[in-house]
Amino acid sequence: MKQDNAAPDLTLHPSFELIQHRKIEALSLDVLISKHKQTGAMHYHLAHPSDENAFLVGFRTQPMDSKGEAHILEHTALCGSAKYPVRDPFFSMIKRSLNTFMNAMTAADWTAYPFATQNKNDYFNLLSVYLDASFFPNLHPLDFAQEGIRVELDENDKPQFKGIVFNEMKGAMSGEIDQLYHSVAHHLFPTTTYHYNSGGDPADIPDLTHAELIEFHKSHYHPSNSVIMSFGNIPVQQTQAKLHEDALAQFGEGKKHESRPETRLSAPIQVTETYTVDEVDKAQTHHAMAWLLPEITDPKQRLALRLLEGVLIEHAGSPLRAYLDSHPLATGPSPLLGLDDSHFEMVFYAGVRGSEAEHADAVEQGVLDLLQQVADSEIDPEAIETILHQIEIDQRHIGGDSIPYGLNLMLEGFSTAIHDGNPIDIWEVDEHLQWLREQVKDPSWLPSLLRKHLIDNPHRVRVTLVPDATKSAKLAEAEQARLDAIEATLTEADKQKLKEQAEQLTARQAAEDDLSLLPKVGLEDVPDSISFIHGKQVDIKLAGDDSVLYQYEAGTNGLYYYQVIMPLAGQDELINHPLLPIYLGLLSELGTDTLPARDFQALQAAHSSGVTARISQRTSPQNPDLLSSYFVVATRALNRKPEAIDLVKQVLEHSIFTEKDRIKELLQQRRAGWQSRLASSGHAYAMQTASRSMSRQAELEYVRSGLPALNALKEFLGNPTEDESKWDELSSALVVLHKRLASLPKQAVIVCEPEQTENFKQLIEQNWAQSLYTNKVEQDSQALANSIPAEYTQLQLERGSAVPQEADTLERQADDMAWLVATNVYHNAAAYPVVPADHPDTAALMVLAPYLRNGYLHGAIRERGGAYGGGAGYDANACAFKFFSYRDPHCAETFEHFEQSVNWLLNEPQKPEQLEEAILGIISGMDKPGSPAGEAVKSCFADLHNRGEAWQQKMRGNILEVTLEDLQRVATTYLKDKPSSKAVLAPHDKEEVVQQLGFKVAKVAS
Repeated sequence: MKQDNAAPDLTLHPSFELIQHRKIEALSLDVLISKHKQTGAMHYHLAHPSDENAFLVGFRTQPMDSKGEAHILEHTALCGSAKYPVRDPFFSMIKRSLNTFMNAMTAADWTAYPFATQNKNDYFNLLSVYLDASFFPNLHPLDFAQEGIRVELDENDKPQFKGIVFNEMKGAMSGEIDQLYHSVAHHLFPTTTYHYNSGGDPADIPDLTHAELIEFHKSHYHPSNSVIMSFGNIPVQQTQAKLHEDALAQFGEGKKHESRPETRLSAPIQVTETYTVDEVDKAQTHHAMAWLLPEITDPKQRLALRLLEGVLIEHAGSPLRAYLDSHPLATGPSPLLGLDDSHFEMVFYAGVRGSEAEHADAVEQGVLDLLQQVADSEIDPEAIETILHQIEIDQRHIGGDSIPYGLNLMLEGFSTAIHDGNPIDIWEVDEHLQWLREQVKDPSWLPSLLRKHLIDNPHRVRVTLVPDATKSAKLAEAEQARLDAIEATLTEADKQKLKEQAEQLTARQAAEDDLSLLPKVGLEDVPDSISFIHGKQVDIKLAGDDSVLYQYEAGTNGLYYYQVIMPLAGQDELINHPLLPIYLGLLSELGTDTLPARDFQALQAAHSSGVTARISQRTSPQNPDLLSSYFVVATRALNRKPEAIDLVKQVLEHSIFTEKDRIKELLQQRRAGWQSRLASSGHAYAMQTASRSMSRQAELEYVRSGLPALNALKEFLGNPTEDESKWDELSSALVVLHKRLASLPKQAVIVCEPEQTENFKQLIEQNWAQSLYTNKVEQDSQALANSIPAEYTQLQLERGSAVPQEADTLERQADDMAWLVATNVYHNAAAYPVVPADHPDTAALMVLAPYLRNGYLHGAIRERGGAYGGGAGYDANACAFKFFSYRDPHCAETFEHFEQSVNWLLNEPQKPEQLEEAILGIISGMDKPGSPAGEAVKSCFADLHNRGEAWQQKMRGNILEVTLEDLQRVATTYLKDKPSSKAVLAPHDKEEVVQQLGFKVAKVAS
């Protein structure tokens, strides 16, 4: 984050009155809480020296049904407003700004509209559009029909339901975990808004009317019912002036929707419900327990319950987590586990997945017995101190690598503010931590908390969720029955009205907006240079070898970030090893030669955020068959915890792979989690499948972390459990792989505050003064290959690349592939082989992707087609140009749109501003800042992968020089009538459909 270190101007606008000012030194924040005098709207401003300014406006939205009005309103509010009467100002502003984040989101009981940008003009442009969209939306009935729900006649005059949110929620509610969450919430909250699905249940969405949407906006989107937040170095008075002049001055006092506590149950309840699967098999049942807890607005109570949660489940050595991990009647813990403090009243979850329905009572009683044992025993003071340590790490860690830092802070405090609590209690916890430390001096205090809120709390629900292979068909039948009933009542006049609405919507979607009504930034606002963090390369001796330490100095708020990296150049047998992803997932989760797994987890939590392992890998900028690859083991810790440096060494040198029961637990959990994520990540798997032959990296990713690897894992776990030999075989293979990896020459990276660099350099060098692997392990490639379990030999790469290296890049193509998974919608992708990153055409291919998305794909696939999303992208690692759609009701039609987008570019008139918008989108993505530590690590690995500052600066210049002729040339060269590979993740009942379309069909095994 770039920072302006001048003292902040904290003067308020006259229309606001100050409620509280708090300086939070640890976060470099001045928090100003003020109230708009005329409307009562609350404004929380976080003055911070960052140039990346952020904003959000949010509302309490508390639907009392599952028709989806809050979610559909979020979509429709962004389809034009009083000041900006264009059809889609939100999407248009994405193209016309340098935003680092733009979105809108609907939670269980609130809706928020956040954005962030590093450009001050852009900030006020977006602020104007967001305020007008939220407070003064047009809510046109045709936009409601497009975004929400409508009935439309097909070519046979048969009615069908259409709508973007309708299709989005069909996809969302096909997910196993979404079904579990909503089943639990439905029973845990019998009378409040959480009883319902605020996103909308596909069975109920067709009941919503446009009039109800209008009324919902009128009653919920008043300033008195809002929370407004801003962050950054723009003076608060300037933001408040726009708030007042552009929106708030036009309102008086309004009615605020108060958060209402749930009516408490007098006794626990147990229910059984079903979820959709393709095929019922053993060990597919969930047993989820949930307790309703106090309100989130008491910061001490909230922190106390966070401590209780940590004692129970913080890491694999925590008692409840350990019990659930190794439960004899299940494969692992429930994905609903721990404290949820996102609602007005908190919830604690516990339970298991991968069980059988008849075990419900035993599972529930076992959890209750475990809780009683914890309450009846003295809680280890070291366990308590570990959790307090973790809370401090969370407080000090500056995020911002996936979502801008300021927005992250605001969203952390937003749920408290929207329920009339003080978010300062979330941002500044030192005072409450000190209170907590005083409480835990009494050894009976925490056990009494456990008894009160869990053991003796009668508001407890147990949901047993069992698989039902007929449920999906039943839901489809119910939907069709409803459509049949509609058809039976349709008169000719009704049909004519529906046809007219469809024609009007088509005409509205095709109409050209006057985008000059919207504010914009242009290429003249693009900074000349990239932001790049430079470190020092310091000579150091590691494990007996002369090596290098990459030192980066940054404002890390009392933390240090440490990584040991091992180059994999020339180590093809390691890069290609089919067990590598499993190894990375197990490493640091198992024990060492001195500590069993659960004790080692406790040690990691006591001194660090935990140790992680990964492979950092990029395709060569010149050759799709060559890789730059590093094995990375990393941690972060408080400056006062140098022990974390030794934790990394213990993981690398002392990890053991003989704890077969623990390995079983982790692999079963990996399989279950992987399976449950398919419905929400289908487009990513489709693109991975489509591009699998186009570079060595693409093939590796598909075979190692794609759906073939999921099937291999299922096959391995599916063998008879009494067969212990396979676990011995796996253990031996992992030992061989580990010794080879751990013996590689090492380098190190440290990111810390300037005054700490020399200290950490000495600590790292001392830590690696001696090593178990000073004498390198013999590189026996045959032994490495022979150790691979049979189920994984099918994933071995014979050549390490998809095609011979001498083959032309553009000849790479694979069969069209359809994977059948548990989903109600399609995820489509097509990939065309293109050139690697250093080619002169790369910049044009990068710009081509947003150009096609903005100009054609968004309208065709999302607006007219009803998919949740669709677009294109250039992938330098896969050496592929990819098209995709997400939660899409269509398949064949979408693949036609992919091709038609190219024809549109080549044959239809194009506007100059479309090119500028596409370039702006690429540049804003490149310029998106991360956290101080994240920026340093990113710069370090950019250098390691031959994509350093000079390379990036040259690419930036090439992007800014792309012309329309360049786009048309590369579209003709690489896309128009060129071979492509297609892939789709499709519902199981669409097997015949995808076969008829020419796809080779595979299934994710049950």
